[in-house]
Amino acid sequence: MSPELTTADLANAAEARERSAMPRQEAAPALHDQEPDVAMYSDDQLHDFRVRWDQIQAGFVDEPRGAVERADGLVADAIAKLADGFARTRGQLEEQWKRGDQVSTEDLRQALKHYRSFFTRLLNT
Repeated sequence: MSPELTTADLANAAEARERSAMPRQEAAPALHDQEPDVAMYSDDQLHDFRVRWDQIQAGFVDEPRGAVERADGLVADAIAKLADGFARTRGQLEEQWKRGDQVSTEDLRQALKHYRSFFTRLLNT
């Protein structure tokens, strides 16, 4: 006696054929190969953003339009703080160069590390 194929069996077989026909994607790099992300905000800033978000989300039921407007403001604040932090770092390096101070390789390495982390996050967004 041969078992009958169900619709689910046929669907599973078709799906398996489709997966095997798809080009294989390269595996993501191992976690130990990736550098840890550089913190974009201080712990206090993160806490403030999360508290504000929770308040916005909680207020949505009573005032949806206002909640969305506050969410927009929160995102704008987060972007502004991020941009300010990068501008401040850039300004400090420029000031050192203008004064003729030697900027240490370590300072430059840290600045580049921050920029690389930020750039990588932007591309992954």
